[in-house]
Formats: sequence, C-alpha cells, structure tokens
Amino acid sequence: MEIVEVELISFVYGGDAMGRLADGRAVFMPYALPGERVRARIVEEKRGFARAVVEEVLTPSPDRIQPRCIHFGVCGGCHLQHLPYERQMEVKSSVLAEQLVRIAGIVQPPMRPLVPSPDPWHYRNAVQFHITPDGKLGYLRAGTHEIIPIQECHLMQGALNDLWPQLVFERGSGIQQVELRLGTEDDLLVALHSTESQPPEFEIDLPVSAVHLSKAGLVVLAGDDHLLIDVLGRTFHVSAESFFQVNTAIAEALVNHLLEILPIPPNGTVMDVYSGVGLFSAFLAPRAGRLVAIELSPSACQDFAINLDEFEHVELYEGAAEDILPELKIHVDAVVVDPPRSGLERAALDALIQLAAPAIAYVSCDAATLARDARRLIAAGYQLNQVTPFDLFPQTYAVESISLFTK
Repeated sequence: MEIVEVELISFVYGGDAMGRLADGRAVFMPYALPGERVRARIVEEKRGFARAVVEEVLTPSPDRIQPRCIHFGVCGGCHLQHLPYERQMEVKSSVLAEQLVRIAGIVQPPMRPLVPSPDPWHYRNAVQFHITPDGKLGYLRAGTHEIIPIQECHLMQGALNDLWPQLVFERGSGIQQVELRLGTEDDLLVALHSTESQPPEFEIDLPVSAVHLSKAGLVVLAGDDHLLIDVLGRTFHVSAESFFQVNTAIAEALVNHLLEILPIPPNGTVMDVYSGVGLFSAFLAPRAGRLVAIELSPSACQDFAINLDEFEHVELYEGAAEDILPELKIHVDAVVVDPPRSGLERAALDALIQLAAPAIAYVSCDAATLARDARRLIAAGYQLNQVTPFDLFPQTYAVESISLFTK
C-alpha cells in the first residue's frame, strides 16, 4: 500500500490521531500523537478518509514517552501508554466534549473536571484472556482476531498478575476465554468459557474459586460461583456471569457523584435502568420512597436480589429495557440509566421520554452513543446540566461519564 508523510493534527474518538492527506482527506492512525510528522502506510482507503499505520516517527511530539509495556502497539488493550497520564486525561475530556458538540449539537457542553483514577496502573479487578491454539494466555492483536501470547500486563491488580502466569491449558481443551476476577481480601475467581460441555480437569496450587461456562450452563470446579466485592462499606455479591465495574476506586467515585447530583424528593420514586447487580440501587434505595430497577441478565438479577434483600420498597423487573419501560405506567421523580456501549435502544429512549422524569442521570462508557442519546433527549425537552468524565480505564481511549439531564 501507499507510503505517505503526514502531519498529525488532533486526537479523535477511538484513540487515533488525525492528519490530512495531500488530497485533503482525513487520515486516522493509532499510536501517533498530534504535532508529530510521521511516515505511514495506508491500510484502508475510502472516498472521504483513509486509515494508516505508522512506519516511522520523523518528528516526535514533546509529549511522547516510552510505553511501560513491551506489548504496546501490538496488543489492542491499551491505546495511550505513549502519552503522560496528565495528557491522557486532557485528551479524554476534550474528545468527550467534541462528541457532544459535533453529534449532540451542544455549542458549549457543561463539562466538569475529569475524575482521575487513583492509580493509572494495576487498577483492574477483572481481566479476560483468549487462549492460543497451544494453550497459552493472550490478548487480541490490535485490529484483528489473532491471539498473541503475552509476557506482561500492567493494568490488572497484583493478585491477578500473580495468578495468570500459572494458568496453562492443554491443546484441544475447548477453553476459548479465561476471565480472572478479584474480590475482597484478594479472593480469586477463574471463569473458563468453553465450547465443550464437559469441563476439563482443573488443578491449581492456590486457593481460588473456578467455574466452567458453556452452553450446558455453569459448573463449579472449585470454591464458589461468585465473589464478594466491597464498595463504600457495602459488600456486593457478584456472580461469575454478572458484570461489575473493573476499577473499584472509580466505581466508588461514580456512586458518590450520583448521590451528590441526582435530585430525589422526599419519598420520591427512583428508577435504575440496566441496574446490574445493584451497585447504584443499593445506595439510592435508602434515599427513595420507592425504587424500580430493570435488568436483563438473569445472574445479575439474582445478585441484585441478594444485594438489596434488606429493602422492602424495591422492585426488580427482569428483561430488556426496551420491552419493560413502555409497559411501566408510573410516576418517576428521577432515573439512572447505565446502558451498554451501544447506548439506549430507541424504544427504551422513547419510553423514557414518555415517563417525563424531572431528572435523568446517564452513566455512559461511550462518548459517541452518549452524544447521540443526548441529542434526542434535548429534542424532547430536556437540558444537559452537567457532564463529569471519570477515568475508569487509564491507558485506553475509553472514558466513563455521568451526565445530568433535567426537564
């Protein structure tokens, strides 16, 4: 493919740097920095833009630093290790604001300062590996489905880093993915995701819990099928199949911020959509007269029931938000939505607008879908009061945020 020299201008959503080709088209490339001049190889061409990979940095940015990990630039897990942490935070805030301007049409987004991760390294309480054909643990090569075995990773917490090198699987075991999770007091859970219904033999000289997950269901191989995770003094029961925030310190910051900004009148009704295991509900319930939660995952619903068992004014609906929300004809004072990366389904958003809650707190892990949904909420009569970014995933382009919309 064609080799070009390009001056990089700015960061764009997704972690790439953007420059202009001689014909005026935008060109996007990973692992480059604004202000750099690079020699790059075009790998994809479209009518309006192109994608390229850096062959040589001709003029490096003064911001460029040596990445900590030997796999950076090959493994697809990290995008910003070549940038100091202070600059990473600036980039994430500016990209989030740019998406709200460009997609949502908000001229001056009401941005609050980004909340940093207390530790930009070793913050993950969970990590997922793929398995190479010869049974080694690895990650996906950036932009591909190729699995590369790894020698190190600087994102997971210490106990996980001690555990993963001890895991080896026989060729043909059927294990496709291995998820490791860390709970309170360094309790460990190993979840084996398999194409085979029959679990393999599992032996490890450590006190860990282990489960086998396949189409046949969940089989406990050792210990328990769940972990206990502490957040702000509350203990959460989290099953192997349930989602939980991977950065516990930022999960606490999200809860505290939500409690600070969400207006709940005395004895008011609060709705928690995509409630998961009840992380937000557990802290909102003591402040509400009634709490209504919606969650699709059966295991998360079971965890929710355990985690909020003490409250008698809490209702949980198991199912898709787009199916349940249109059926709920109730008065709601405040809503929390924490949708997946794809954002709110159109039917769920339309039903949310029909509920006409005075306040909506939107917890987002994707700036583009947040901006899309913000545009629809604003068109329906809401205004965006504030947006606070949180660095849930240091060293990556991803940015979590909480946005408050009011009628």
